[in-house]
Amino acid sequence: MQRRLIAATFVAALMAVNGATIAGCGTDGNGGSSPAPTGTTKTEEQKTDQGESPQGGREEPGADERKDLISFKLDDRSQAGFTDIWVTWTIKNSSSEKSNYTWAWEAIDSSGKRIANSTEYVTDVQPGQTTTGEMPTVIKEANVKLNITDFDRTKAY
Repeated sequence: MQRRLIAATFVAALMAVNGATIAGCGTDGNGGSSPAPTGTTKTEEQKTDQGESPQGGREEPGADERKDLISFKLDDRSQAGFTDIWVTWTIKNSSSEKSNYTWAWEAIDSSGKRIANSTEYVTDVQPGQTTTGEMPTVIKEANVKLNITDFDRTKAY
C-alpha cells in the first residue's frame, strides 16, 4: 500500500512539473503564427531579383523562403457521415539549389482554441520545381483557421 502511495505521489509531482512546462509552451494569441497562404505569389521577375538562397548567410530566415509555400489548406473529403479532413499543400522551390522544407502549423477553431497541430516535411525539391502533398488530420470540421507557426527551407544534398 505504501509503495502505491509513493508511486502516486511521484506521478502527481511529475504531472505538475510537466503541466507547468507545457503551459509555458503556449502562445500569447499571436505566438509568432502566420496565417496560411492566400494564394498570392511573387512574380517571376521579383523572385529572380532577390537572389534567394536556401542556406548560409541569411540574416533573417523565413522571410523569402516562406513564399515558396504556394498553397496550404484544408480539404474536406467527408462523406456518408464520416469525417475525413486532410491538409493539402503546394511548394515551389524559388531558390537556385535543391531544397528541403519543414513547416509547423496549427488549426484554431472559432473560439480561439487550438484543435490540431503538426509538422510537414517535403524533401529534395529541385530549383523551379513545384510539388504537392497531403496528409490526413484529426480535425472534425473544416471551418477552422490555419496558421503556419514555423517555416524553414534548407539546402538538400
